[in-house]
Amino acid sequence: MFNEFNIQEFLSAFIVLFAIIDIIGSVPIIINLKQRERPVSEFKATILSFVLMLVFFLAGDLLLKLFHVDITSFAAAGGIIIFCVALEMILDIEIFKNNGPIKEATLVPLVFPLLAGPGAFTTLLSLKAEFDSINILLGLTANMIWVYFVLKMTDKVQRFLGAGGIFLIRKFFGVILLAISVKLITSNISQLFG
Repeated sequence: MFNEFNIQEFLSAFIVLFAIIDIIGSVPIIINLKQRERPVSEFKATILSFVLMLVFFLAGDLLLKLFHVDITSFAAAGGIIIFCVALEMILDIEIFKNNGPIKEATLVPLVFPLLAGPGAFTTLLSLKAEFDSINILLGLTANMIWVYFVLKMTDKVQRFLGAGGIFLIRKFFGVILLAISVKLITSNISQLFG
């Protein structure tokens, strides 16, 4: 398996996944969740994201076929969830009511759809068609190490920026997230009906 290792493929897979996972862009969302007293477990979020992406990488096509869902529909649905998260950030409203027994925000919306979302899933399947699996898996592992590091640093970022800085960044990234969700929804809906 390691005979197929290629530094160029590894770096390409790492960079593409780095851009799609975009943990830096998620920092304001994580801070927002913590401010609303919805705790986030950094280690659990990293492991769950890694496991979800690994399972999807290995059996994504099969899982979607099992439920008669194509990747385009899956990506459009994920775009709608990201749209709701963006609205929460911009309008200071709560759409994701957490009335269940688990009061933390680790699984939704952090793990899915922000870290291990439709964009990451679609990208993994696309990379699988181009690169050897070992290079993609190593690129994914390196990204998960980076995700854990950034998640651990959010409290320091929060102290550095202060309440006003976080408010501005949350609004700015809310608009960016909204734009990403609209692109994800429209591009996939146009494929569905095109």
